[in-house]
Amino acid sequence: MARRNKKGRDITGIVVVDKPSGHSSNHVLQQVKRLFDAKKAGHTGSLDPLASGVLPICLGEATKLSGYLLDADKEYAVTCKLGVTTDSGDADGKIIDEQPVPEFDEEALKQILQEFIGEQDQVPPMFSALKYQGQPLYKLARQGKEVERKARRIQIYAIELLDCNQDSFTLSVLCSKGTYIRTLVEDISHKLGTGGHVTMLRRTRVAGYALSDTVSLEQLAESREAGELAALDEQLEAAENALPDWPVINLDEAASKTLSFGQSIQVEQNYECANVRLFDQNEKFMGLGEMSPDGVVKPKRLFVAAV
Repeated sequence: MARRNKKGRDITGIVVVDKPSGHSSNHVLQQVKRLFDAKKAGHTGSLDPLASGVLPICLGEATKLSGYLLDADKEYAVTCKLGVTTDSGDADGKIIDEQPVPEFDEEALKQILQEFIGEQDQVPPMFSALKYQGQPLYKLARQGKEVERKARRIQIYAIELLDCNQDSFTLSVLCSKGTYIRTLVEDISHKLGTGGHVTMLRRTRVAGYALSDTVSLEQLAESREAGELAALDEQLEAAENALPDWPVINLDEAASKTLSFGQSIQVEQNYECANVRLFDQNEKFMGLGEMSPDGVVKPKRLFVAAV
């Protein structure tokens, strides 16, 4: 029996949404998929419901890029309320401890922040989507259970103090994938001799996309309600513009065809970066490849209609 085709349009591209606070990333994903009437959609890493900001949504063949966008570095603005600890590490959780806040000045806080720059091990919070024996940790946390979590290697590239007073501070943080800002904020508050939790978290940049590149759900909905699918599609970013740090390999017709069959090719270019973006003889984006030091390129994720 033939498989029924999924409903929706075969549309490919990336919608960079300014996720609103109070909504899950999956809720935003489903809204975007419905508005674009897309057959396939996927986001590039969850933001907490409290968090807002840059959330790229991949449609169609661009979903093949999701995992690589997820691996990209990220930048956040975050505000920490001092003296109050919650079970989730943010304002959505229950208060579990209250402590006085020792006096400190801006210079003392800046010195503490310097201690958190660089590679380090971070233990993920219980309120996270990581799984333990098949169960998301946040579900166990809601049941009042706590299990041992393995520390993960992360990197904090930069921390800038944006604002500071005696009961809160606001930071800009540039970090690697896998970094939990809630945990970072708690650790900083402990260095100050108290507790703390996140009251505002906004992702300002990820994988080359910034807040200036985003569109709101309201704007998308207005275009759809006006029956302007063409206007809606204009909000799509081209898939080939994702991962701008990956070098470009331009191929001739023979090489394009060889790659499309899943076979490796030899090229003259040689890059230190092993990951590359592939374009065929018509300058059409084919997908992603991996280059070895000797110039051999093998396909990683190719778009179905590439050639």
